[in-house]
Amino acid sequence: MKEEPMIYNDLKGKTALVTGAGKKTGIGYAIAEKLASSGCNVIIADLGAPPAPEGPPQPVVSEEMEAIAAELAKTYSIRTLAVAVDVADNAAIGVMVETIKKNFDHIDILCNNAGASFGVPNTVLGYDEAAWMKTIDVNLFSVFRMSRAVFPLMAGKPASIINTASRAGKVPPIFNSAYAVAKAGVIMLTKVMAKELGGSGIRVNAICPGQIATDLEKWRFGLEASFFGTTIEEREKEMCKTIPLGYIGLPSDAGDLVAFLASDASRYITGQAVNLDGGQCMEL
Repeated sequence: MKEEPMIYNDLKGKTALVTGAGKKTGIGYAIAEKLASSGCNVIIADLGAPPAPEGPPQPVVSEEMEAIAAELAKTYSIRTLAVAVDVADNAAIGVMVETIKKNFDHIDILCNNAGASFGVPNTVLGYDEAAWMKTIDVNLFSVFRMSRAVFPLMAGKPASIINTASRAGKVPPIFNSAYAVAKAGVIMLTKVMAKELGGSGIRVNAICPGQIATDLEKWRFGLEASFFGTTIEEREKEMCKTIPLGYIGLPSDAGDLVAFLASDASRYITGQAVNLDGGQCMEL
């Protein structure tokens, strides 16, 4: 018999901001969908579409983001908003915050999920410096920028910040060093923020996905298959051999974990970097 999905009723009526949620195939969308299913109002944030030459200077919300927001609102009878933001740009983040203020007076949950890799595959010593710095900027500095900018909308009530780190932040991969270093930084930033914001009633945790079936993961398997002279299917089979549970996770697994960390079910948990990898990483 199929298990019914866990619904966290205490999330009903709360408002969540999820970055990197503008594509249905990603972890960000799965997080937004799971929170929405628990009755949480959801703000979909992503890069959006490039502005037209005669358009405004800030990014334009893409049709896919608008469609996602509309579908979640209709399916779960919640309030939604799609906002375009470049998490590497303080000015764009400021525009985003002002847009949110016009629609919501408080943010209860911030999910810093946006991330990307640039200049890969490459060795540490062969890495292009600009690509290295951009990877660090998008994956690590963005968590600092977003949290700092959104904090005024979270203050005054118990709230939760959940950062998407990675198994790569704990176990070093090859040919993707900047991403791994950035995610290790996200884990430590999560712990620092948990200590500093605990007195404000804000819990801060991170999730550390391993292999999750997203477009980004398929792209990675494609790169590795090309490097090792094999197929994507063979690379996936080899990876599954390193996973005690024996299979690749789903974006919905990340959504389930984030909903738990956002809910009162985890009210005494903060400063943790929770592995989501089928048992690949079992450090003390």
